[in-house]
Amino acid sequence: MQRLRVRFCRGEEVKFISHLDIMRLWQRAFHRAEVALAYSEGFNPRPRISLAAPLPLGVTSEVELMDVFCNKQVSPHWFTGAVSQQLPPGIEILQVYPIEPGQPSLPAQVRFAEYQVEVETKKEPEDIEAAITGLLSAKHLPWQHQRDTGPRHYDLRALIDDLWLIRWHRSYGTVGMRLRCDNSGSGRAEQVASALGFTHYPQSIHRTKLILKG
Repeated sequence: MQRLRVRFCRGEEVKFISHLDIMRLWQRAFHRAEVALAYSEGFNPRPRISLAAPLPLGVTSEVELMDVFCNKQVSPHWFTGAVSQQLPPGIEILQVYPIEPGQPSLPAQVRFAEYQVEVETKKEPEDIEAAITGLLSAKHLPWQHQRDTGPRHYDLRALIDDLWLIRWHRSYGTVGMRLRCDNSGSGRAEQVASALGFTHYPQSIHRTKLILKG
């Protein structure tokens, strides 16, 4: 059995496709490319495919990671060429490389995700810097998020590892965020932007890095 790690990007064309639909998209692409996928055991076998961390709706990325288990050995070059022909605009394979099959699952290895978040604002750069400093110095930030099942209460500060101002230009600012992304919780960039005092939903949210354990 072979385990391949795939790094790919997701652009504007597919940023509103759900995690479940993305998984179906990849399965169709592998089937059409005639990749011999390995399947789980049990009553309802499933292809052994796993994404590092689901990408929230409306977010683009240049660093998505996916592990694919194959029953037959294939070269990363062949895999990239065959599968790329079956992908829609907005998804591009950037790199494929083999890893040891016995490593922990990919989702279990993710610790943080980094984002570039562009926001519309009338704040001056020093005001944004002050808001960032104030938020990072806080020990706790009680937060409430409304879900279909009701409100969820948690400490948003515990999900923030670092924040920084990347650039500012005429009513727009771009803030860098390193947010927790593990089994204990995942920070959401739009909530952090709101906590910083930005009243408008971000113009764009782009994932730039996934940080794995070790």
